[in-house]
Amino acid sequence: MRIVAPLALLPILYLAACGDAGSSAPTPTPGPGDASSQSDLDTGTPPLVDGGPQANDAGVFVTGNPDGKCSKPLPASAARADVSKPTSVVGDGTAASCTFAALSAAVSAGGVVVLDCGPAPVTIPITSALTPPTNKNTVIDGAGKVTLDGRGATQILNWNSANFRANDMGLTLQGLAFINGKIAGSKPIPAAPAPCSQGFNDGEGGAIFMRDGNLTVIDSYFENNVAAPEGPDVGGGAIRMLGSKRGLTIVRSTFKNNHASNGGAVGCLFAKLEVYDSLFLGNTATGHDANNDDATKCSVINNGQHEIGSGGNGGALYSDGAGLDVLLCGDKVAADAAGTKAFGGGLFFTSNDFGGTLTIADTTMTGNTGGYWTSVKEGTQNNAGTAVGTNTKSLTITSSTLQGLP
Repeated sequence: MRIVAPLALLPILYLAACGDAGSSAPTPTPGPGDASSQSDLDTGTPPLVDGGPQANDAGVFVTGNPDGKCSKPLPASAARADVSKPTSVVGDGTAASCTFAALSAAVSAGGVVVLDCGPAPVTIPITSALTPPTNKNTVIDGAGKVTLDGRGATQILNWNSANFRANDMGLTLQGLAFINGKIAGSKPIPAAPAPCSQGFNDGEGGAIFMRDGNLTVIDSYFENNVAAPEGPDVGGGAIRMLGSKRGLTIVRSTFKNNHASNGGAVGCLFAKLEVYDSLFLGNTATGHDANNDDATKCSVINNGQHEIGSGGNGGALYSDGAGLDVLLCGDKVAADAAGTKAFGGGLFFTSNDFGGTLTIADTTMTGNTGGYWTSVKEGTQNNAGTAVGTNTKSLTITSSTLQGLP
């Protein structure tokens, strides 16, 4: 379906990406904070990160927004899971005992998985994606000391249920770092000249891919995770959520230097998104020209549409769907970038039916680059600033500093 953001002062339209269908948005005037004024963006794979996040004096990872805190009470879904009675324990208190084989076996069995790898931070090289069961709840707890390293060769975790927004089961990740995860596209879009879409129809979730599951991420760290660099519908450099019943909740976590065609850090399609006290820094949407269905510009069919544009929406965060809400509270979103002629350096959120709401509280967005627009169906607040591209039922901004707003 197509949603046109009505802004009479900007009659020229570029068309914004929309997961399974196109949405359209007005083109901003190029200038500071607008990636459409840039000649190009680096879409290459960044060099591998060595070691992961910084630790405090107790040897525990430092994660989340250091400059602020959500003033709202956090929901029950944002609380750390109880791991006092684990289903399985990986490790015997030494770093050498925390092997990939032991971790993979425990995660495949599901339940409450606790890593006991000793007093100092430890890194576990991941040789193939961890696969939790999709028919039970699973918790993986690293105690703020365990880094999972995809080595630039593999996705780190894959939850792939066959259904769509039907599963009540979910996954909780806490006290973990995910670095150097990578998923490459393997299904090229049918060859056709631009403006027909370029790139791939797959390759989503460099660190984590979840279809038909519910995800909570607490006190965790994501850096240098990479998904397919080009394509109108692919996304999620660190996390890709697809068709979730209860959605994605992120708490006190850090996303740094992750890359994907859309949603440099996080890409959601038909999944509610709530983010609390978290930091997004230097993430990049590497696609370009956004996305729409336009038979006058492309005769080739892809995903049942005459798709034009190759992504680039949502430098940090990307959310698309109908009737789903996005909430940011206590977050810092800085120096993230949408692609050339694409939208939402900080946040791209399109509610296709104008049924979902956007709430931003106690949040700072600065130095993000990309096109932007705000189209609101209800209420008096109708401008989310220059880091956001959105179609939303209503917009609420409180106690926040957003670039482009007084």
